Amino acid sequence: MGFLDKLFRKTKEMENMSNVKLAVVFYSMGGTNYQLAKWAEEGAKAAGAEVKVLKVQELAPESVIEGNEAWKATVEATKDVPVATSADLEWADAIIFSVPTRFGNMPSQMKQFLDIQGGLWANGKTVNKVVSAMTSAQNPHGGQEATLLSLYTAMMHWGAILATPGYTDPVLFGAGGNPYGTSVTVDQNGKMIEDVQAAVKHQAKRTVTVAEWVKKGNQ
Repeated sequence: MGFLDKLFRKTKEMENMSNVKLAVVFYSMGGTNYQLAKWAEEGAKAAGAEVKVLKVQELAPESVIEGNEAWKATVEATKDVPVATSADLEWADAIIFSVPTRFGNMPSQMKQFLDIQGGLWANGKTVNKVVSAMTSAQNPHGGQEATLLSLYTAMMHWGAILATPGYTDPVLFGAGGNPYGTSVTVDQNGKMIEDVQAAVKHQAKRTVTVAEWVKKGNQ
């Protein structure tokens, strides 16, 4: 291998080392937030990030899940998705959460996952993680903003850096214009009402970009 070949290879290795590592952590009962997570993965990879899509552990009894066809189908569809761990959070430079709303709050499954990260938090491993979040509900005013804010409250305790979309791109208005994070309304048949794909990808790209700034600033 010649000198230029070695130099090129070394340069590519250094570029790969500097890529932002993003964990997309979701909880999904009807499949909506799993789809949002996959769109976020696409947007982040297009921005050059290394991405892991991860689910949080299901806590609901199997007997309850079996009685809901959409829930059961989502469990089947996500059976091969790895369950998120503390190691995944430590690995990540940035995290995008995607959860449905539960009475204006995050689901207990996601709350449980966050609550067991005390070890990371106590050791300073959550500080300066760049985070963003997305959500869904059955009504336009069904608690989307409150759900995102409930998650962001935990992130403030972590010492994380919030990378909300704000109004940084016109695509956000077509998706409902939620400055806290992409949110979508889901009808009684489980179909998304707003077209949020572009907004999700923009939010993912913005999260990666902010994480790049933070990462380069720490080098």
